[in-house]
Amino acid sequence: MNIFGPGRKRSRQANAVVTGAGSGIGAAFARELATRGGRVVCSDIDEAAAGATADAIVADGGQATAVRCDVSRIEEVSRLADAAQAWFDGPPSLVVNNAGVGAGGQPIGEVTLDDWNWVLGINLWGPIHGCHVFTPILRAAEGDQPRGIINVASAAAFGAAPGMAAYNVSKAGTLSLSETLAAELAGTGINVTVLCPTFVKTNIVEAGRITAQSTQLADRLMRWTGFSPERVARMCLDTNDRGGLYCMPQPDARIGWGIKRLTPTIYTRAVGLTTRVTSHEEV
Repeated sequence: MNIFGPGRKRSRQANAVVTGAGSGIGAAFARELATRGGRVVCSDIDEAAAGATADAIVADGGQATAVRCDVSRIEEVSRLADAAQAWFDGPPSLVVNNAGVGAGGQPIGEVTLDDWNWVLGINLWGPIHGCHVFTPILRAAEGDQPRGIINVASAAAFGAAPGMAAYNVSKAGTLSLSETLAAELAGTGINVTVLCPTFVKTNIVEAGRITAQSTQLADRLMRWTGFSPERVARMCLDTNDRGGLYCMPQPDARIGWGIKRLTPTIYTRAVGLTTRVTSHEEV
């Protein structure tokens, strides 16, 4: 959805920083950016996983390095920025705030506050920290290299699925953060894109804090509608290249977004009833 005209090819020959690059969508972003001629700083809380992604890029003839970073900690994101600028010998041109975790299966009042803090710390404070640290760097960058920020949210940002409160709130916050940042950066040449997919075939369910019943349901839905992380990364980078704000790769994400905006009350009640019925089906 590009309102203000065509963008430039930010994903080509980019100096890119990708968080959560050890697996899933983050690894796909890193590999695709390298394929497009970029130099990539692969960041992850799992340093070995980030290193494996960087090593695979180098083995294919690309340029990449790995940096450990816990995005929930502002001091580590600041160190990531310093390490990236030292490796690039200059500022990054593209930042992908991707690191995230999954949690679900319990209603509000039963999901623990520890889970709330864990999810919000990574899924929401991670992008906040990334934008807080990297936006001034991108603003101050000189030269004609086009610049961009990609924040990975989810269709859960507007989906309101029961039993996923912490995850939904974290992604809704990331969506609002991205919209606000896009407004603040209008006219600066820095394009902000927020990625809102539904199901992507990654390990987020297995690695998250999700009940067994919800895991089974998510696995089934992923088989039906899940896109590969590589496809999602390509689509999102192309959206940022075009100057687009929203990237909703799957049709069900776009349909849900449209219905929610048109009839929010009916949509929310329907989601609740559908989830209740579906959760009682044999999976």
